[in-house]
Amino acid sequence: MFKRIKELDIVKSCHQGKVRDIFDLGETLLIVTSDRVSAFDVVFSQTLPGKGAILNQIAVHVFKVSSGLLPNHFITDDVDAYPAALQPFKEYLKDRSMLVKKLEIIPFECIVRGYLSGSAFAEYKVSHSIGGLELPAGMQESEQFPQALFTPSTKAEEGHDENISFQQMRDSMDPASADLARKYALELYDWAYRKLKEKGIILADTKFEFGLLGGELTLADEALTPDSSRFWDLGQYTVGKTPASFDKQIIRDYLIEIGWNKQPPAPVLPPQIIEKTMDRYCRVRDIILGGLD
Repeated sequence: MFKRIKELDIVKSCHQGKVRDIFDLGETLLIVTSDRVSAFDVVFSQTLPGKGAILNQIAVHVFKVSSGLLPNHFITDDVDAYPAALQPFKEYLKDRSMLVKKLEIIPFECIVRGYLSGSAFAEYKVSHSIGGLELPAGMQESEQFPQALFTPSTKAEEGHDENISFQQMRDSMDPASADLARKYALELYDWAYRKLKEKGIILADTKFEFGLLGGELTLADEALTPDSSRFWDLGQYTVGKTPASFDKQIIRDYLIEIGWNKQPPAPVLPPQIIEKTMDRYCRVRDIILGGLD
């Protein structure tokens, strides 16, 4: 479908990312969320049917309900309102796409961590720090930080993102925009964390992307999806252990268990891992759509 859409006269250019296909329509962008899956920055040959629609539905909802907190790039996900040239692809685009404003994207992932987990825990065990931020000794896996941390990383189209300090990010771009990106990211995390906790979900960490539109910092890409966030079951949360998750940690855990070296080609995911992942994605989608308003 990517090849067919990119050949349309209205498409000026296109880009196929790890999960999202982006089509430049001149005044706007069409973002299509595929069913592709990636882990440890490697894209799998397998797909997870229905995954793209779930991610897009969550992102659209978050953009709509958080628009009073900060500006974002969302225009519409109503396929009937898309340009006429896209109407033959209506069934494919429904639920998995959105039209958005074109931004000058900032080349950093804006990561907010509320808990010590994942790659941050691995880094902490070596250095007692995360992204250049010194932390107290003796912290346990899954322990909550006294306050959420902003730990940016570079964005890699291929290979692995690189964790950097906030000062490195600030030195590499307009400092005022970097400061505002950190402010927005921390505020959006706090807003979502409080609301989701009331629904029995812990938002352990998440990442946001920002761009500039006429000099105004604007939320972009996706927000608070299972691909960009770590969601835990509050009822099963225990410090010192990895809690039950509602994100692709299920896939990461399986890949670690089988000893994959995190290099292409990716191994084949067994049916039970795919089924379990999709079940969790559906459940957290329903919670987010009902809990964030």
